[in-house]
Amino acid sequence: MTYFASAEQFAAANKSTVDSLLSLANTALASAERIAALNLNTARSVLEDSVSGTKALLGAKDIQEALSIQASLAQPNVEKAVAYSRSVYEISAQSQEELSKLIEAQFGDFQKTVAGLLDKAAKSAPAGSDVAVAAVKSAIAAANSAFDNINKAAKQVAEIAEANVAAATNATVKAVGATAAASKKKVA
Repeated sequence: MTYFASAEQFAAANKSTVDSLLSLANTALASAERIAALNLNTARSVLEDSVSGTKALLGAKDIQEALSIQASLAQPNVEKAVAYSRSVYEISAQSQEELSKLIEAQFGDFQKTVAGLLDKAAKSAPAGSDVAVAAVKSAIAAANSAFDNINKAAKQVAEIAEANVAAATNATVKAVGATAAASKKKVA
């Protein structure tokens, strides 16, 4: 009976591991697919913008008009580059969040399994082993607490990084806008 229960537990653990690996692989592939689509759309847009910008520059009647056209093209190009960077960051952040959830779920399952095994061991342990069982439970509680603290700290770092990326993005767009406006004034 014990062997059968162990074999069932082993099979369940293997199935759980395979399911987890499939989830990880699907998350990674979905992220790669989104990045590839973003790259293709960005390449298409850059090509179209380059062609239209070149046509506009070739149609300029004088150097002043060419400089004005060139200045007017800078702002949209920077905004598109910033939007591209933001999209890559968002895809990466979403993938990281999904992977974190999978890891948290796996850790939760692991905690339950260890707690169950510890309870079974405590029931069949010889008298006087209560101290050892309590020490193991205390160590597990400390490990769980450390994992929770690390997880919370990682989430705070991610939130701070996201805020910094947003601030840098806005500052870049504003700076390029101011530079483009100043260039237009010089040309005019």
